[in-house]
Amino acid sequence: MTDDALDLVALPHTWRPLGVRVVGGVSGLALVVVVFAAWFGFSAKVRAEFSGLEIGTLIFLGLIALGVWFALMRCRVSASDAGIVVVNGYRRRQYEWAQIVAVSLRRGSPWATIDLSDGSTISAMGIQNADGQRGIIAARQLKALAVAKSAPNRD
Repeated sequence: MTDDALDLVALPHTWRPLGVRVVGGVSGLALVVVVFAAWFGFSAKVRAEFSGLEIGTLIFLGLIALGVWFALMRCRVSASDAGIVVVNGYRRRQYEWAQIVAVSLRRGSPWATIDLSDGSTISAMGIQNADGQRGIIAARQLKALAVAKSAPNRD
């Protein structure tokens, strides 16, 4: 892909990790199928031996797993004319373009990092190295947007 093709993406634009969403969706569905198959595979006598507390514990653990799955599924980086929104799990952060100093996706890092003007760094789990070339392109696109959108503000 040429540098011209990496220029600016149309705004608003959202980047989401593909690998995590595919693996999470497939494995989540597989887990639900296995749990239901196991439960209904038990005889009525075995199912009757489970107490209410045991069933409640299983449901509680399932809800915790669902909460973790949902947090991973909602990771994203959204860009608009005003700035970016970074959603990592259940945490949502919003930044103006002028606050973004650098965007990087280093080899071996699990996801992109964004350096901010206050000296802090945040993780952007919506752009992941596990996605290969797709993740690299996403990081370059976000970096190009950050440079283009914050350039007039840096005199």
